[in-house]
Amino acid sequence: MKVQRYKCKDEDCDYDQQEPITFTTGSQTYTHRFATYVVCLLKSMTIRAVSDLLMVGWDTIKDIHMRFLERRYLPISLKGVKNIGIDEFAVKKGHVYKTIVVDLDTGRIIYVANGKDAACLDKFWKMVKRQHVTIEHVATDLSGAFIKAVSENCPDAQHIFDHFHVQKLMNEKVDDTRRTVCRTEKDVNKRKVIMGVRLLLLKNGKDVMDKYYKTRLDNALAMNEPLSKAYYLKEGLREIWMQISKKAAEAVLEDWCRQARESKVPQMIQMANTVRGFRTGILAWYDCHISTAKVEGTNNKIKVLKRTAYGFRDDKYFDLRLYALHDCRITRNVG
Repeated sequence: MKVQRYKCKDEDCDYDQQEPITFTTGSQTYTHRFATYVVCLLKSMTIRAVSDLLMVGWDTIKDIHMRFLERRYLPISLKGVKNIGIDEFAVKKGHVYKTIVVDLDTGRIIYVANGKDAACLDKFWKMVKRQHVTIEHVATDLSGAFIKAVSENCPDAQHIFDHFHVQKLMNEKVDDTRRTVCRTEKDVNKRKVIMGVRLLLLKNGKDVMDKYYKTRLDNALAMNEPLSKAYYLKEGLREIWMQISKKAAEAVLEDWCRQARESKVPQMIQMANTVRGFRTGILAWYDCHISTAKVEGTNNKIKVLKRTAYGFRDDKYFDLRLYALHDCRITRNVG
């Protein structure tokens, strides 16, 4: 291939350039068509497989994919975003977390940050202001950091506390009650029975269909009154989200809190105080029927992505893969 070079005739001038090459960019050692071919292969193959097939270095294939993802998904546009969900997930062991913000209407991840405190969302709120976006609804768990971030930066939005996380917290209280009962129970046989029904206690009562398991659960509940009260309060908590109106749900919530306080079980009293403290966000579900279900689904996709790739060495590449997560099925093109 012949390339035209340009040099200045003036001996004192060191100008020396060549004509631009249209089918590649800068000092890249591959053409645009080759990069397009690599991206197509990555839709159904791993980076290692593409590298071996084309006899090109692993880092080069990853670099091509990164450049493609950057062009396609950056900078992030918040146009049309009204309803968002916020959640965190563990990147690896040792309390290393990332926080994601998901557009609940499209399922698209619109923000990724390291950490799980209120400060990690600061850049997102700046993006919201810069792009003149009006957030109408925000769904989160009961994290104090997220509650603080939303109240300070998005005070006009309706904040919904997802029922999945409320029920999860209730399950933790029931399990804590079971452990307390096991520690205080002096009868060895009763202790063994109570220790062996953990999963049955946490399972939805309607899903325990087998007579053998149902008998085991009933026997354990009959042995200990505090455990029985905690279990039936757990089952009754779901009724809050099964009413025909917000007013009816509020009445059920207040009645449930009363029963929990009257049970005299410390863990249930704590849960009653939590539910009453967050009742506005819990009942807000009846105004918009928004939850973090899409966020939890996205978290499951992230787990598959990490597991398939056996982890990510490049944090920036991992973030780019998260931004692309909604755009295609989870494939093997990560390792």
